[in-house]
Amino acid sequence: MSRAVIDTNILLIANEQHPDVTPECVVECVRRLRAIQRDGTVVIDDGYRVLGEYQHKTQLNPPKGVGDVFLKWLLRNAGNVKYCEQVALSDIGNDSFLEFPDQVLQPEFDAPDRKFAAVSNAHPEKPPVWQGADSKWLNWWTQLQAAGVRVEFVCPADACRFYANKFPGKPVPALPPGNP
Repeated sequence: MSRAVIDTNILLIANEQHPDVTPECVVECVRRLRAIQRDGTVVIDDGYRVLGEYQHKTQLNPPKGVGDVFLKWLLRNAGNVKYCEQVALSDIGNDSFLEFPDQVLQPEFDAPDRKFAAVSNAHPEKPPVWQGADSKWLNWWTQLQAAGVRVEFVCPADACRFYANKFPGKPVPALPPGNP
């Protein structure tokens, strides 16, 4: 395993805090978090925006789920480059970043999610962003990929199902190459 930027919903799904996802989605999020802890590297920002969001949406004391345990591990290893790499982001206001890969797309993007694409783009290897079941990313992945940032849908069937429910009558966008 290599590097990844991990959207908060991966932790929440692993914690079973997303009641509408399939059991297969929970299993895959848990598997990925455990695998990256074992032999991968998590990429975050050096301003702790990503870690701050993780902390705000999970429970550390005591940790109740796999996502909580993952966060506790990440906090302990945030300074260890074997497990965690940090990149600088230039805040240009309103959850907007100079490092966001497509400045035209940035205003359309959910403000709290912009940091994940910006972190990937700021890293020299542009690690993929792991996306759990947030269907809105289906509208954005092509523009991100054109700018060099890959999105991996960890729960593609769930993301597509949520998209169809959220945007009835609109065709579900294609998944990135390599996603089932």
